[in-house]
Order: sequence, then structure tokens, then C-alpha cells
Amino acid sequence: MDTPLAGFGRLASVSETVLLIGAILAASLNVARHAERIAQKLGDPYGSMILTLSAVLVEVIVLATVSAKTGSPTLVRDSIYSAVMLDINGLLGIAALIGGFRHGEQAYNDDSARTYSVMILTAVTVSMIIPEFVPQADWRTYSAFTIVAMLLLYGVFLRMQTGPHSYFFSYSYPDKKTRRPAPAPASTGWRYSAAMMACGIIAVGLLAELMSHSLDRSLKGVNVPAGLVALIVAGISAAPEMLTAVRAALANRMQSVVNIALGASLSTVILTVSAMEAMALISGQRIDLAMTPPQTLMMLVTLLVAAINLNDGQTNAIEGMTHFILFTTFLMLLALGL
Repeated sequence: MDTPLAGFGRLASVSETVLLIGAILAASLNVARHAERIAQKLGDPYGSMILTLSAVLVEVIVLATVSAKTGSPTLVRDSIYSAVMLDINGLLGIAALIGGFRHGEQAYNDDSARTYSVMILTAVTVSMIIPEFVPQADWRTYSAFTIVAMLLLYGVFLRMQTGPHSYFFSYSYPDKKTRRPAPAPASTGWRYSAAMMACGIIAVGLLAELMSHSLDRSLKGVNVPAGLVALIVAGISAAPEMLTAVRAALANRMQSVVNIALGASLSTVILTVSAMEAMALISGQRIDLAMTPPQTLMMLVTLLVAAINLNDGQTNAIEGMTHFILFTTFLMLLALGL
């Protein structure tokens, strides 16, 4: 039987968890802000790559810390699944919806969308669908194969994104007569931004360790949806990206939105899977990456809708709404524990 003192202790733990999540979000926003400054200097596709890689690094740190504390074998799977739902259905859907209402149809390079879509589908199939059929005795062999396959896939992707096919991931917007901004002070150069990014990432790791303990105390004995912790982890990394994507959509720069949303999903699946599978091999503790049937269906429908919507080089509010409805469906399924 819970005593009033126990209830007060739980309230204190919940308040502590909320404050720590807010602090982690602030630190990750700081990382994203300085990554965005570097991105502006580099331009697309390099800029979007810096943004997505910084977000994935934050996610891996938080995920590794929280999963080590909770010991849940499905937390990694649920977090990656939640991240893809947030990035494609949430981020892309909301950005396309808002941008569509403001600008009508928004143009981008459809080569990028096709490339991202087919690579995400391949990565998800290899790392999160096929493991359902891999026997327990062979999980180490398949995990090692998955790591190699993911790194090869990402290596080719980076070669395309930064090499002779970099034009796949960029779009030439019409020149606008705008006042040239004043040059930034020396203290805001790329070295300063890189140093601040490193400090922010270290802060995220330390705060995530504290949050994992307070979160465990807050949820002990409480019946909450199984995917809630995974959604929190995914939301921490997706929040800065969503703000950047919405600003890009309002500025009628849909190419940045596509690069961020699909690039973040691809990087999350490939790099997070590789990092967590490597940790599993080192520790000898298998992680369950095989999606449940509802998750598999939602993932495949999301990628199919994205492939159809992003096939003509223009987005509109209707396409944004389709992804937003899928995002609300994802939230409903999570609330139902599916």
C-alpha cells in the first residue's frame, strides 16, 4: 500500500525526470544550433549531414545510457522505430503541412527522396525485419553481418552525398534579392561551434545518466505504455531537427526538410543499429531488433507513402496531412501498448 510519503517521493522523482529531460533537450538544442551554424557555412548536402549526424550521436548516447539502466531488450528497437515515425511522419508531415499552407507546392530534388527511401527500406529490412527469423543460436553471426552491411551501405551513401552524385541531395532555389547579412564575429567560427557541440554532447551524456536513474524511480510500479521511454529517447534527438525543419519549410526550402527528415531516419537506422549491435556483441547480451507486426506494418506503410508522395519533386499540404495522420496513428498505437 502506498503511503503519502511514497506518493510525495514519486512526485519528486517525476519532477526531477521532467527537469532533466528539459535540460537534455536544452543541451541537444545547443548542439543542433551550433551544428546548424556549421551547416550554413557548408550548405547542402554537407550541412544536412552534419545536422543529422549530430542528432544521431545524441540519440545513441541517450539510448545507450538508458538501455544500460533499464535492461530492456526491446528499447533499442522501439526507439529506432519511434525515431523513424517522428522524423518521417511527424517532422516531414508537419513541415510539409505548414509549408504547404503558406507556399502551396514546395519544390525539391526528387532524386534525393528516391535515394533516401530505397536505402531506408533496405536498412530496415536487413536490421529490423529479418532478425525475426534468425535463430537464437545464430544471433552473433547475423549481428556481425548486420554491422558490416550497415556500414557498407552508409559508406556508399556518404560517397554519393559528398562525391560526384552530391547534386542528388541539393536543389537550386531561385535567387532572391535580400540584404547581405553582416559577417559573423570571429568567436562564432566553425572551430568555436565544433567546441560547443562537443561540450553539449558531453553534457547530454552526463544528464542522460542522471535521467536514467530518476526515470527508473518515476516509473517503478506504474503501468505506462511500453513504448513511452522509447518515445522520450527518440523525441530528445528529434526535437532540434523538427525546429530546423519547420523553419526551413516556412522559408520555402523543402530540400532541407527532405534531407533532414529522411537523412535522419537513414542515419538513425544504420548508425544506431551498428552502434548498439556492436555493444551487444561486446557484452554478449542480445538485443531484440525484430519489429512487432503492428510496427512492421506502420514502417512499411510509412515508407510506401513517403515514396509515393516524394516522387514528383513537389510537396503540398495534402501530402503533409497523410504523414501527419500516420503520425497520430503511431501515437494511438503506442497509447494502446501496440
